[in-house]
Amino acid sequence: MSEAKEKPIILVTNDDGLNAKGIKALVAMVKDFGDIYVVAPNRTNSGKSNSITVEVPIRIKKVRDEENLHIYSCKGTPVDCVKLALNKILPKKPDFLVSGINHGANTSVSVLYSGTMGAAIEGCINGIPSIGFSLNVFDADADFTQSVKYGRKIFANLLQNGIAAGVCLNVNFPKDEIKGIRVCRQAAGRWNEEFDHRQDPFGGDYYWLTGHFKNAEPHNEETDEWAIKNGYASVVPTQIDMTAHDLLENLKKWNYEVQD
Repeated sequence: MSEAKEKPIILVTNDDGLNAKGIKALVAMVKDFGDIYVVAPNRTNSGKSNSITVEVPIRIKKVRDEENLHIYSCKGTPVDCVKLALNKILPKKPDFLVSGINHGANTSVSVLYSGTMGAAIEGCINGIPSIGFSLNVFDADADFTQSVKYGRKIFANLLQNGIAAGVCLNVNFPKDEIKGIRVCRQAAGRWNEEFDHRQDPFGGDYYWLTGHFKNAEPHNEETDEWAIKNGYASVVPTQIDMTAHDLLENLKKWNYEVQD
């Protein structure tokens, strides 16, 4: 009689914190696919990108431990959560990593600021097939029903097909009914930051970050921004190698001789 096949280990994390509705939806999305380990920040860590904690101790607390579901709270960033999970919590290297579901989209250049994608990229760096999921709704009580439905299909594809080394997936869901899934590239654009000047009760000045995203190509149907604005879930293959390979030969032709 052959031995039962071991379930894959799936690491789940996010940047909105362990109590966010989005991570509960993400657990529901992947729970039938393997043995789930949740290691997530104990509070919101949005916008932390790939940051790590180096100046203070990081504390971990086991919240729940049952068959196929193990939950830990971490007083650190999303990347801290992944690093600690790999080094101290999981019984072995996970087979997959999923991050999210973020409250708010992470399209275009937001991928550089996102703690959700920071965690997915950390998984990718460690050779783990990884996906970051986000929903284009900031409401804490957002409806993730459609996201779970379509996200499960995307995750099943990852299980079946795998993904190239050094690449993870950045998945964003539109705020309304999903028409389908589109594989695309990230849109060109930038955040126009504004800082709201305020004063505390003691007359001290402080600033609150606001601003808006400016899409440089709003009508380009090949981009993630177009996809989610038009009712589609976007899937963008995102690589950790940021080298502009096309410019290497040109840069080698520059004059690098330094005069005395």
